[in-house]
Amino acid sequence: MDSVHVHPITSQLKALMTIIRDENTNGSDFVFYADRVIRLVIEFALNFLPVQEKKVTTPTRANYQGVEFHTKILGVSIVRAGEAMETALRAVCRNVRIGKILIQRDEHSIKPCLYYSKLPEDTSERHVLLMDPMLGTGGTATMALQLLLQAGVKEEKIILVNILSSKDGIIRVHNEFPKITIVTGEIDEHLNNKGFIVPGCGDFGDRYFGTL
Repeated sequence: MDSVHVHPITSQLKALMTIIRDENTNGSDFVFYADRVIRLVIEFALNFLPVQEKKVTTPTRANYQGVEFHTKILGVSIVRAGEAMETALRAVCRNVRIGKILIQRDEHSIKPCLYYSKLPEDTSERHVLLMDPMLGTGGTATMALQLLLQAGVKEEKIILVNILSSKDGIIRVHNEFPKITIVTGEIDEHLNNKGFIVPGCGDFGDRYFGTL
């Protein structure tokens, strides 16, 4: 799938993933190393935003042919786990606007339920980074993507950013929204009977926010 981009495998990312996947990693370490993974993946995702050429003059009075971002960016976090990705986005994109969508999964049916949505008025004019650390069944992501389309965002202007994704989730999202871009840190093999990614890292939100 040309629209699916996995962060290049590096020793740094692999070491960080090992720590956050380990069930013995304590809460404070999980947050610290998860934040590092998120920062890497967010910065990788920015590579898929449009740019235009820009020529500047350096302090040596020489010309440099570079580029600049050619779009307004909106970060949309899927509450609650997606909020863990907001700090990294703000750290690399100055004055970025943030929207929020609250979708919770029914633990029995594994189906998503929409509870809340708050998006800026100019959402349709922006490129959107839809942020959720885990892409499992794809149910939550597809509901959030439908909301963005209803808000007027063009499918090709949406980048779904995850740190871990399941193959099933990627296939589902890609089949329903073939024009969006999916950026992830790693792709895991399958889901268990509770809809959790395997091997995964457990419930990301619970581990990150200390609500185990």
